[in-house]
Amino acid sequence: MSRIGKLPVNLPKGVTVSVSDANVVSVKGPLGELDQVIDKDLKVEVVDNEVILTRPTESKNHKSLHGLYRALIANMVTGVSQGYKKELELVGVGYRAEAKGQQLGMSLGYSHDIIIQLPNEVKIETKTERRSNPVITLTSIDKQLIGHVAAKIRSLRPPEPYKGKGIKFVGEQLRRKAGKSASV
Repeated sequence: MSRIGKLPVNLPKGVTVSVSDANVVSVKGPLGELDQVIDKDLKVEVVDNEVILTRPTESKNHKSLHGLYRALIANMVTGVSQGYKKELELVGVGYRAEAKGQQLGMSLGYSHDIIIQLPNEVKIETKTERRSNPVITLTSIDKQLIGHVAAKIRSLRPPEPYKGKGIKFVGEQLRRKAGKSASV
């Protein structure tokens, strides 16, 4: 069996899981509700505060889907009970970020400011303190969506390897290169 797929997903207090006839798993919790369509071959059961997935055969496709959907359901349970948070740091002289509702305006050293419209499921906060880099904080219950939005923001100015300027995740270790060495 798949090592990931055979593990049951434990449900914390306040989280309920329901499975419809069309193999749609709905997870409700204190922070919200998420839905995921599951492959028709897999069977999802809720037994004693645990979600258990079973697969019909040992084929390679069924094994991979087994682990995938178990991980997606586990991420949904964590999202509706605790939520997810990503923090991005803007490293560079003059780099700024400002949130207005669901719009994020950034000055990243280009000739124009960049404005991004964020989905309603993602909450945004910006923090700028003197003598420190601006920090963008994203929070959501959907792990896939928040990861996609954070990667999209980071792709606007990825960190460069010489000085480390750009948008990076807080705590991310960058591989730095040595600059030109003087000839002797």
